[in-house]
Amino acid sequence: MMNAAGPNLMDRIKETKEVFWLNPKYESKSISEAGGLTMTDMLDAEARLKRFAPYIASIFPETAENSGIIESPLSEIPYMKDALESCDRPILGRLLLKCDSHLPISGSIKARGGIYEVLKHAEKLALEEGALSPKNDYSILHEKRFKELFSRHKIAVGSTGNLGLSIGIMSAALGFKVFVHMSSDARQWKKDLLRHKGVTIVEYASDYSKAVEEGRKQSDSDPSSYFIDDENSKDLFLGYSVAALRLQNQMKDLGIEIDENHPLFVYIPCGVGGGPGGVAFGLKVIFGPHVHCFFAEPTHSPCMLVGMMTGLHNQISVQDLGIDNITEADGLAVGRPSGFVGKTMESLLSGIYTVEDRELYKLLATLADTENIYIEPSAAAGFPGPSWLLNSPYGQEYIKSSGLSDKMNNSAHIVWATGGSMVPDTIKMSYYHKGKAYKRAESK
Repeated sequence: MMNAAGPNLMDRIKETKEVFWLNPKYESKSISEAGGLTMTDMLDAEARLKRFAPYIASIFPETAENSGIIESPLSEIPYMKDALESCDRPILGRLLLKCDSHLPISGSIKARGGIYEVLKHAEKLALEEGALSPKNDYSILHEKRFKELFSRHKIAVGSTGNLGLSIGIMSAALGFKVFVHMSSDARQWKKDLLRHKGVTIVEYASDYSKAVEEGRKQSDSDPSSYFIDDENSKDLFLGYSVAALRLQNQMKDLGIEIDENHPLFVYIPCGVGGGPGGVAFGLKVIFGPHVHCFFAEPTHSPCMLVGMMTGLHNQISVQDLGIDNITEADGLAVGRPSGFVGKTMESLLSGIYTVEDRELYKLLATLADTENIYIEPSAAAGFPGPSWLLNSPYGQEYIKSSGLSDKMNNSAHIVWATGGSMVPDTIKMSYYHKGKAYKRAESK
């Protein structure tokens, strides 16, 4: 790991080196609104998910144990902490893993926002048709008449893979005709799974931005089609934000306090920005200045970093800087960030760091060895965060300037694992063995 910030930061970004950037516009404060959204909007999203829970429990048996609520564990990972500390200095405080890698239905963080927006659209159609009331038991959506209603409508999305999975699986279950526009870096197994669910896949030789652009264009030309816009959707964003409400309760269950003497640090992999942005927004609404959010991006796809650092947001892409946007972290292979998310995060996000692909493989192998948890490469991007914060001059500067130097022993660090449980076993093991090979080569 190289410490990198200051005047040479852009040069290192262009050279695809690992960097750590502190957001100069960050404001340590409590918030009640950002991006035109408030706690009321989050609570409305949470209530909608609760209304749909009986339906979800009835068609996805894996959610029945949790009464149809789509949620993931928050787990302390002491053996992974030991392994990370053996390669670096101690991680002060507790280290936890938010296992969105194991969310039911689609096995990634996208199950939050993607499924939520599909459900909200379905509810709107059913209410307009007079076929549904918010007072109903939503398990009636399983009836044939609703499938017939939804079959007259289309849902479309552009995706590198995981968002397509969540939207495709949920939409197809409801009865919609679904079109997922997938970029060249999308994994074949994700395309195959969606086709098996009855989803139409439209493939592109170019990257994520092109898939979104074409998907939006085709959907907009069809009155029966609804496009889920990963770059600009406030509904997606709110679906992700509900995670913060759930996390608050999980922290209490683990006896973890978050206040001025017990800071929380969260490290979230970032692609176009909707997932991490929604989670960060929710956390800031709930915990205010006591939570510090950092995004993690691949060195070859640092789109949110470039957008926020320059202030150009979606008016600049990594390709404009001569960066190829080619990464093994397919869920993060995005060249141009969401302008909506970047602008919403301007005063809320503490910083962004980048990670090399080989580090992602090494980290996922270490997690498998220490905690028997298997994730995909992009989901491992959060793990370098505590070391950047605690062991780099810029991280130490952040701790000192935030008045946290004497509170770090009371801190909690949450690494957000964003996907991996649906990866086929053969591919999962290939990731693992690749990570082990990188570790062996480095130890020689």
